[in-house]
Amino acid sequence: MDNKTCHSSWGTYALERFPISQKELRAWDAADEYLLDHLYNGNLLNANSKVLIINDSFGALSVHLSNHDITNWSDSFLAQRAYELNARKNDIQNLAKLLKSTEDLSQSYDVVLIKIPKSIALLKQQLSMLTALSGQPLIIGGCMIKHMPKTLLNLFNSYLGPSKFSLTRKKARLIFSEKRTKHIKKDHHSSFYSTHLGHELICHSNVFSKSKLDHGTALLLEQFKQITFGSSVVDLGCGSGILGIHAKQVSPQSNIVFIDESYMAIASAQLNYERVFSSLEAAKFIEGNMLEQISDKVDTILCNPPFHQQHVIGDYIAWQMFKQSLEKLNQGGELWIVGNRHMQYHSKLKKLFGNCDLIASDKHFVVLKSIKITDNY
Repeated sequence: MDNKTCHSSWGTYALERFPISQKELRAWDAADEYLLDHLYNGNLLNANSKVLIINDSFGALSVHLSNHDITNWSDSFLAQRAYELNARKNDIQNLAKLLKSTEDLSQSYDVVLIKIPKSIALLKQQLSMLTALSGQPLIIGGCMIKHMPKTLLNLFNSYLGPSKFSLTRKKARLIFSEKRTKHIKKDHHSSFYSTHLGHELICHSNVFSKSKLDHGTALLLEQFKQITFGSSVVDLGCGSGILGIHAKQVSPQSNIVFIDESYMAIASAQLNYERVFSSLEAAKFIEGNMLEQISDKVDTILCNPPFHQQHVIGDYIAWQMFKQSLEKLNQGGELWIVGNRHMQYHSKLKKLFGNCDLIASDKHFVVLKSIKITDNY
């Protein structure tokens, strides 16, 4: 089976995941195929249809429906980059409008397609925001059954109105809703008090560990007295921004760069930094793919790398983070990470940097440090 060619009633397109991994994983799933076939077979779109596509993982839906007026709404920079790359690969001229998750939905739509996200909190916020849409758009959700939340139908019923499931096809299912006219206003932020910072942190719905400090990050924060922070510090995959904010507290002379592929994470980090320091001075916030947008060399990189992309588990994103860190660090610069013990990052870092020290550990996590010895890589 060709894992890079997607066939649907709308056409045949070459699609790839982003970032590209060594695994031959498809950039679409059976729920994408089900959504596309349902739209086509039901003749649900016409030449003037305005379509909102939510959580389009790698652009499969947006590419196939490119002959229509498409808005691609996502919390993932990587997902929207994947769409752009796949659109270019297929020579698509009518590009979708890209809307960040932190931006409101300002226009009306005829059809709304939502791939059910992994985060229930994010789904609740998205459903809440859909209630503010004008008119009565057709709303269709799609999900693989193995990833389907048990509360999915109840959530659609409570936020949007009467909803129902489709039959199962290729282990995928659709959900159909009639949008209620009344806007449901809810605050979907979470917060927790950080004893390390001495401040409360506020996080958007899709931020990792948004309502409490995760144990791995806590273990890394406890090692900050051992870190010699340089003038430039990067919080890579920053989430709420707690690592970079505490680095600034410990080393006031440092300039801090916060990077994450989640628009909500960057918005949260910016909000929290300003709450702690009363301004955004000496900080930069980047929505991007790891360290791609860093042009200058840096002294210190702090990272709690993810070991999954959506529902796919693996170390390929962490591996790319490590390789880019080696490239972007100054000679003598340090990479500090915390990770699950079973990921065996120690061997990867030692292979790349030629060194890796175990700084701290417990039964679940390890804190590791690697130093860039030379620029001759």
